[in-house]
Amino acid sequence: MTLHMSAAEFDHAVDDAMASIPEDLLKQLDNVAVLIQDEPDADMPGAPHLLGLYVGVPLTQRSSGYGFGNLPDRIYIFKGPLSRQAHNRTELLRQIRVTVVHEIGHYFGIDDARLHELGWG
Repeated sequence: MTLHMSAAEFDHAVDDAMASIPEDLLKQLDNVAVLIQDEPDADMPGAPHLLGLYVGVPLTQRSSGYGFGNLPDRIYIFKGPLSRQAHNRTELLRQIRVTVVHEIGHYFGIDDARLHELGWG
């Protein structure tokens, strides 16, 4: 079953999820693009069931020279898999938020196991 949400509604849900992040953490996001994509690319690990993906160098692994000429890190949020997983709108909105927080966690260097322990898996 796929729960329908328009592209604009989905974008708004991702924006709401971002707005729910504490401001002191959001201020630490530097050179990061949050991108919404319908489906993960076939070559992405975990495709086609991947809900989100962080692509970049986590803060904990950056050297002092990082940032000079580096492309932005990317956080992908995948509408299709999220919409297929949810049984209702409330669940979809919750899972979008969990996915956004999970991928931001990767930016800060938190691994999957720890994110799951914290309830963001």
